Amino acid sequence: MIYKFKSQATGDVIMMGPTGDALLHAIGREPARQGIIEPAAMAAAVAAIEQAVQADEAARAQTGQEAESDGSGGARDPVGLRQRLWPMVEMLKRAAAAGEPVVWGV
Repeated sequence: MIYKFKSQATGDVIMMGPTGDALLHAIGREPARQGIIEPAAMAAAVAAIEQAVQADEAARAQTGQEAESDGSGGARDPVGLRQRLWPMVEMLKRAAAAGEPVVWGV
């Protein structure tokens, strides 16, 4: 599934299914074809995304250290959650400032 997040305050943000699912899980939502994030909930959503990004970076660092110590080199995805979710964080901040909701699937 592809997510297309829309708001009157910004341009659209399109995410592939796994990244969109990770985003929704990070903000405490179940993946769904349709949804809305109200302006009142956006600050909490941004904070939750930032926590998920920090957890992802810590896990990636741990995996890198383990791969170096055992000499396997381990293949890692070069693009982290921070890069994948940054457009959504910006969208939420701008939409909150404008008092506009963010919707998808409508």
